[in-house]
Amino acid sequence: MTPAQRVEELREQIRHHEYLYYGLDAPEISDAAFDALTRELQELEAKHPELITPDSPTQRVGGKPKEGFAKVAHSRPMLSLDNVNSEAELRDWDRRVRELAGEKHGEIRYTTELKLDGLSLALHYSPADPASADSASKPSLLRRALTRGDGTIGEDVTTNVRTIRSVPLSISAARRHAAGLPAAFEVRGEVVMPISAFLRMNEEREAQGLAPAANPRNAAAGTIRTLEPNIVAQRHLDFYGYFAYENGETIFPSQVETLNALSAAGFRVNPHREALTTIEDVLAFIQRAEQQRANLGYEIDGVVIKVDSTALQQRLGFTGRAPRWAVAYKFTARSAITRVDDIRVQVGRTGKLTPVAVLSPVSIGGTTVSRATLHNADEIARLGLKIGDSVLVERGGDVIPKVVEVVPDPNTDSGEEKQHPRERREFHFPTTCPVCGSKVVRAEGEADYRCVNVDCPARLRESLLHFASRGVMNIEGLGEAVVTQLMERKLVTSIADLYRLDEATLLSLERVGPKSAQNLLHEIAQSKKAPLDRVLFGLGIRFVGEKTAQLLAEEFGSLDALMHASAEELERVNEVGPRVSQAILEFFAEQRNRNLVEHLRAAGLTFTAEKKQRSSQLEGLTFVLTGTLPGMSREDAKARIETAGGKVSGSVSKKTNYVVAGEEAGSKLDKARSLGVPILDEAGLLALLR
Repeated sequence: MTPAQRVEELREQIRHHEYLYYGLDAPEISDAAFDALTRELQELEAKHPELITPDSPTQRVGGKPKEGFAKVAHSRPMLSLDNVNSEAELRDWDRRVRELAGEKHGEIRYTTELKLDGLSLALHYSPADPASADSASKPSLLRRALTRGDGTIGEDVTTNVRTIRSVPLSISAARRHAAGLPAAFEVRGEVVMPISAFLRMNEEREAQGLAPAANPRNAAAGTIRTLEPNIVAQRHLDFYGYFAYENGETIFPSQVETLNALSAAGFRVNPHREALTTIEDVLAFIQRAEQQRANLGYEIDGVVIKVDSTALQQRLGFTGRAPRWAVAYKFTARSAITRVDDIRVQVGRTGKLTPVAVLSPVSIGGTTVSRATLHNADEIARLGLKIGDSVLVERGGDVIPKVVEVVPDPNTDSGEEKQHPRERREFHFPTTCPVCGSKVVRAEGEADYRCVNVDCPARLRESLLHFASRGVMNIEGLGEAVVTQLMERKLVTSIADLYRLDEATLLSLERVGPKSAQNLLHEIAQSKKAPLDRVLFGLGIRFVGEKTAQLLAEEFGSLDALMHASAEELERVNEVGPRVSQAILEFFAEQRNRNLVEHLRAAGLTFTAEKKQRSSQLEGLTFVLTGTLPGMSREDAKARIETAGGKVSGSVSKKTNYVVAGEEAGSKLDKARSLGVPILDEAGLLALLR
C-alpha cells in the first residue's frame, strides 16, 4: 500500500470513528486505539507534507484569523423565534397556526426539539471545485462557518469552528447521497458548551487567577469569537444541527426528514425530538423536557415547536422578525430578585478567599437558592453591592448561582421602605483568615486575597475534596461528610494521610458501615494507579490545572524531574509562562510540600509518565514565530520545534537563531531583518525539521 493510499484509509477510519463518538455517542474503539490512528496519520503527513489536505482530521486547528472576523451575508436571514411562556400562550399560537393554515383540527403535525442555550451557526459545504463535471462524486468540504451576527450578516469564524469535533470537515459523496443532500449545502444549528467542559474551564481560569465565566452560553459565544483556535479546541464545544438549505431554500419536505438526513450525513442531531399531532402531546413533551433539564449535561432554556411540513411553513410565512410556523416555549426563568442578608468569606485549597452572598432564600428554576458567589473584592466594588441590597440572582444548571446586578428595592414603590428603612452597610474584606486567623495578602496585579498559612484547616478540607474528585484521583465515597469527620477528629493532616487510613478508623466515623468502609479503602487503593498528570493536578499547585499538568507530565516524564526543573526548563512547556513557572518553583521550594511528595511516594502513587520523545536535531537553537503559517497553527509549529529539541521565544534578539514568518508578520520580522537573523517560511521550517 502506498503512503497516499494509507493516508486516505486512515482518514476514512478516523472520520468514521469521529462520527460514532461525537455524532452518535456510540464509540466502537477505545480512546487509545483512536489516538493511535491519529498519530499514524500525523506521522505519515509529516513525512509526506504534499499529501496534507484541508479536510484531513489532523488539520482541525489552523492559523489565526488574519484580521479579526470578516463580515459575510447569510444566504437567508437567521431570524429569532417568538416566545411563549405559558400553556395558554402556546394554545393561542396553535390556534393561530391552524386558522392561518386553513387546516382542520388534528391535521397539523409538529416537531418538538430542545431549545439549546448556545450560539447559532451556519455551516457551508461544497466540493473543492463545484463547477467541475464530476463534483457530484467528490466529497463536500466545510468552506465557511458564520455566526448569526445581526441576522442578515454574520462573522466568519471558520478557523475556530474547524476545531469542533462534532463538526464534520468533509462529507463523502456516498454519505451525502445516502442522506439526500446536494453537493453544495448549508447546515444551521447551535454550538453549546457542555456543563462539564464549562466547569472544567472555570476551574482552569480560577487556577490561573482569572475570573470565571458567568454561564455556558456566554462561554461558548466568547470561545467561538476568540482569535486563538487552539483555545477553542481545548474548550470541547459541541454542534447540533437542525436546518439544511440549498441556496437558501429548504431541501426536504419536512423537519423530521431534515433532522434524519443531517444525522445520516454525520452531523450531531439532538436525540430529544418528537413528531406530534396534538397540542396536548406537545405540552407533555415540554413537561418531560423540563423534568430532564438538570440531567442533560448541557443548558437548555425551553422547547422549540415547528410545523413539520415545509410546504405549510412556506404558506404560513414570516412576521417582520420571526417565522409564524415556529415558536419557542421558554421555561421558568432561572433568575430572581432577592436580598443580600450577609456576605461571608470562604477559603479554598490554594488559600484564596472567596466572598459569598448569603441570600434570603428564593426559588430559581425549581431550586431554593440561599447562597451566591461574588468572586472577589473587585466584583463587589463593580456591583456597588452593600449588605441589605436587593439583587438579581442568576442560576444555570449545575452552575453556582451568581449575583448579576443590584436592583431597586421592590418594596420602595409601596412605601414600605420609607416607613421601615432597611439597614444597608458596606462590606470590608477581612485582613486575617476567617478560619485560622493568619495574615491575608493580595499580590500586586492579582484580584484575589489569600491566606498565607499552608496549614490552614479550610485549605486542607478543600484540598482533600479536590484530590478525591472525579477529574483528579477519582476516590468515590470521599465526600464532604467523611472529610469533615476525618478533619474534626484530626485523623488526616494532609492528603497523604488518606493512604494510612484503615477499616477500623473508617468504622469509627458516623454513618460509615463495613461495606462503605471497604469500598472507600478500595477506591483509595485504586487511586494509586492514577497517572502522573492526575497526581500533579491533585497537588494543588497554583495555576496548574488539568491541561497544564498533562503537558508537564509529558515534558518531564517524572515528578522528580519536574521538582528539579529550572524556570527556563519549565517555560519551554507549552502554556507555561513566568507566572506558572514561578508558582511551581515556589511550591516545591516549600519544605512542607516536599515532605508531602515523599509521603505520597511512600504510599505508592504514580510518579512517572511516558515522556514526550524529543530529538536533538534542533538542540541549542532558538526560534521566534510571527504571522500566520499556511499549513499549521503557531501552537503546532511550536510543538514540532520543541519536540526536535529547539526552543521557541516570544521576542527577537541577537541570540535568536531563526525567525519563522508567515502572512501578516509584524514588527518581529522587521526586527529580525535589522539584526540580520535568518528568516524561514513554513517550507523552510519543515525542511529544517526533516
